[in-house]
Amino acid sequence: MSVEEASKAVVRNYVEAFNRGDLAALKALLAEDAEIQGILGQGLFDRIEPVWRQLIEGYGMQLSIQELIAEGNVVAARYLETGTFRKPAFGQQPTGRSYELVAIEWFEIENGKIKRRWGVRDSASQARQLGLVTS
Repeated sequence: MSVEEASKAVVRNYVEAFNRGDLAALKALLAEDAEIQGILGQGLFDRIEPVWRQLIEGYGMQLSIQELIAEGNVVAARYLETGTFRKPAFGQQPTGRSYELVAIEWFEIENGKIKRRWGVRDSASQARQLGLVTS
């Protein structure tokens, strides 16, 4: 298996674990000192885990891979991200509303683990769709 295919496989496993809400499996895919950066924070897993938990449990976030591109051990992923706000999250009560948007994540894979991960999404669109802001 090429470095590119092996790196893509790590990202596919990350998406599967995220969609299952399996935070232990997510942590196992990360290097011990993995840097995680995104709209809602940055840091090591212990700092990001509460954010991911709220996205998974509160917003019901699911990622559907639309495209994976790899060059060496670097992988770019474009997703269709969906969810429904069913449990309290980020200091807000659930609205029952759903959302759909494009999200992008960039990964560096090292020794079969995620060493760095950056994520971006249109959080303003997400908030509007979930009924968290007025238009």
